[in-house]
Amino acid sequence: MRLCFLVEEHYRHDGMPNEVIGQLTAWGHRVDVVRPGGSLLRMSEAVDAGAHDAWVLKTVSGGPGLTLLEAAAAAGMTTVNDARSIRGVRDKALAAAIGRGRGLPLPTTYAVACPELLREIPAAEYPLVVKPADGSSGRAVRMVSSPERLETMLPLLAGEGMLIAQPYVPNAGTDIKVYGVGGELFATERCSPLHPDPSVRERRVPLSAEVAAIAAEVGAVYGLDLYGVDVLLGPHGPVVVDVNDFPSFRQVPDAAARVARAVLGLARAGGATRPTAPVALPYALPLSIPAQVSAQVSAQVSAVGGDGA
Repeated sequence: MRLCFLVEEHYRHDGMPNEVIGQLTAWGHRVDVVRPGGSLLRMSEAVDAGAHDAWVLKTVSGGPGLTLLEAAAAAGMTTVNDARSIRGVRDKALAAAIGRGRGLPLPTTYAVACPELLREIPAAEYPLVVKPADGSSGRAVRMVSSPERLETMLPLLAGEGMLIAQPYVPNAGTDIKVYGVGGELFATERCSPLHPDPSVRERRVPLSAEVAAIAAEVGAVYGLDLYGVDVLLGPHGPVVVDVNDFPSFRQVPDAAARVARAVLGLARAGGATRPTAPVALPYALPLSIPAQVSAQVSAQVSAVGGDGA
């Protein structure tokens, strides 16, 4: 197969996606790499319809790569992930509206075009977590403890473009990162960007039934096949605080091969191959679980009224 990877300068030397590109090449596939952030693009000729079996995007939020991917999609090309789905999660304000509207456990989200408008958020909502609506990799995520503290932080928030603000979810200082790839889910625990602790190393952890169901639902709601979900275990249950397309897949075993196989499968299928999201499962799951198996087992358990084991 012939594939086009859109890789911006930020990821030029990263293992993801370079190891995936290397794996695909080793399997005999042709991979063309375009660096949209470091190239003059003749947009009228950038997309050669039919030249590639699929276009794959690995870029920072707000970068020019998504525009090129959308151009490929408009020309009828297969894209990984679906270009509209990527747009739906890279705009965090839009992602919050979509997710809350579909019943995902997301916190209340405010969006403002300039930081001074954050003054209108009720004091009862503090402390707040404020971040750019197009942020990624934990960039410029800030805790605002009170309206008084907001006043001192307004200069820091200027120039970040659209911002979102969410009430802080009390947690133990770590979050759960769930990776979705090839119909499987993998969970890791890592230090929260709001509670940096050098002694906390990212590690694989068991994936609970509740978090597995939420993570699979996220893929279905946003239409993503390769994705990551950040989940906080709050006092009232799991809360989704971020969703990203084509993440690092750190700690996922044989990540490069898994992602490469997923890309090939999507290219052959001509687009998304996600199963229908499962309903909540009544028992704990292992470290990884095929999402489609989750749905089948859940349906069987619901049918017999079982309470799990």
